[in-house]
Amino acid sequence: MDIYPNITVFFQVANFLILLFLLNIIVYRPIRKILGRRGDEVVSYQEMVEDFQGRFAKDAKTLEENMAGARKEGFKEKEDLKTAGLEEEKSMLQVAISSAEEKIRRAKGEIDRNTVQARQSLEEEIKVFSQELAEKILGRSI
Repeated sequence: MDIYPNITVFFQVANFLILLFLLNIIVYRPIRKILGRRGDEVVSYQEMVEDFQGRFAKDAKTLEENMAGARKEGFKEKEDLKTAGLEEEKSMLQVAISSAEEKIRRAKGEIDRNTVQARQSLEEEIKVFSQELAEKILGRSI
């Protein structure tokens, strides 16, 4: 046995190194480059997602504030309409009351006139009836 290695071992080592060099150029570098680009894309996508989440939170807060403002404005508008309705109701009641009072006043006036006419008519009839009654009781004309 020889202590010295066989020359084929050197060829095998050289062949391994050449293969390693070629695989590095042909396969490993492009794969590492692609993986690096994908990593950069993932980072950029994560940044975009965070940006969109920040925008969403901001827009959601703005929307909530706008909705709260709209609710307040709607409530104020409702109260204003309610107040206006109450004022309109009061004015309508005043008109109705004054109209009713006017009708009552006219009815009282008409009743008073009818009462006066009825009294006059009754007084005339009483005079006639009393004269007839006196004539019948006395038995002679007066």
